[in-house]
Amino acid sequence: MIDKRALLIPALLLAACDRRPDPDVLANVEAGQRAAAADAGRIECATGAAPVAAACTIERTADGADTILTLRQPDGGFHRLRITRDGRGVVAADGAGAARVTVIGNDRIEVAIGDARYRLPATIGPVAR
Repeated sequence: MIDKRALLIPALLLAACDRRPDPDVLANVEAGQRAAAADAGRIECATGAAPVAAACTIERTADGADTILTLRQPDGGFHRLRITRDGRGVVAADGAGAARVTVIGNDRIEVAIGDARYRLPATIGPVAR
């Protein structure tokens, strides 16, 4: 397991030198933090105007041929998403509002339901027909 504090050292050293941090270094630090959070079973999320943080948990369960993701917020709230095979990524699996999916990187999506936002790993590419 990666110690999250060790990931911050390069960014802090750069800040202490009163130099602008290298965007590649910051990207690597952020990727390391995401990987450490994933190892701990956490995903990035936020509600309302709160900043996104690795504070939510994710559970995968099988529902017949489908996979259901249960995304749990620190305050006890949760949403269930069904993984689709038609290129949409995920859809709300129960009575929740519609899931709005936005690609935010080569391998990540942000899913918004109501005022909750979740950042999930995803395979981005053409849909096989």
